[in-house]
Amino acid sequence: MAATARGGMSAPALMIAASLLFALMGACVKLASAHYNAGEIVLYRSLVGLALMAALMRWRGIGFATRFPAMHLWRSVTGATALCLWFYAIAHLPLATAMTLNYMSSVWIALFLVGGAVLLAPERGGGQAIDVRLVAAVLIGFVGVGLVLRPTLDQEQLWHGVIGLGSGLIAAMAYLQVTALGRVGEPGERVVLFFSATGVVFGLAVALLLGGLQGHSLHGATLLVAIGVLATAAQWMMTRAYGTGATLGIAALQYLGIVFASLLGLLLFDERLTVLSGAGMVLIMAAGVAATLLRSPASTRGAAAPTET
Repeated sequence: MAATARGGMSAPALMIAASLLFALMGACVKLASAHYNAGEIVLYRSLVGLALMAALMRWRGIGFATRFPAMHLWRSVTGATALCLWFYAIAHLPLATAMTLNYMSSVWIALFLVGGAVLLAPERGGGQAIDVRLVAAVLIGFVGVGLVLRPTLDQEQLWHGVIGLGSGLIAAMAYLQVTALGRVGEPGERVVLFFSATGVVFGLAVALLLGGLQGHSLHGATLLVAIGVLATAAQWMMTRAYGTGATLGIAALQYLGIVFASLLGLLLFDERLTVLSGAGMVLIMAAGVAATLLRSPASTRGAAAPTET
């Protein structure tokens, strides 16, 4: 029987809803990119998230002070960097492509684990075998990336594709740090609070480098608020889903975000997938699920959750 989270929604239902909200957030980011640069969108998304998370922490009686500032700093800087790169990719690539490249984070984590096993093998006297299935999952993931990026080569958008791929790589670093913070007992709300606070500073700095802050129209301001609310709600649902459901099943459902993004791209932006891109997305989803299954439970529980760094 599916685990049921507080409030009556099952873990699978929470993850499906979170995936849909993340895809809707991506669509709003793409629309907002016509009015704002990536730094500005990160700034305002983080401001909304900071306000909502601070209110939630006060309501739940969670303190703001932490004993691990250096760990929070590393997680927050990597997360904010990945978020900015991801929003830039969404602005310049088809929505489903940008979402898919960010979802490569699970495959990047698997690659880190394989690399660590290779480096540590001599120290262990060669007794620690490298899981060839994990290597295969990584290779399948990168074949999928090649297929997804093939259309961007034809459209001379390779740079934007590299930016999207980099967002997934840096997001993987952030997720591993989230795992480490969970192991030392830091509540998720505090992790998100410091991430949002860093996103405000980081987004402002990037916005100023890219030309400064723009004025607001009602349409633009509505999109910015929607991005913040959708991202925060989706992040909360995703956290609840991972806390109450079987990790592998939940990790598989999160890839519905790519499907939702493909449909939104078609409906809102007239973006049509090629056969090669569709095949690449399927390979990346399969590689991500396989990598999640093959990772140890300790590394899976905190690091499997992708999308919104």
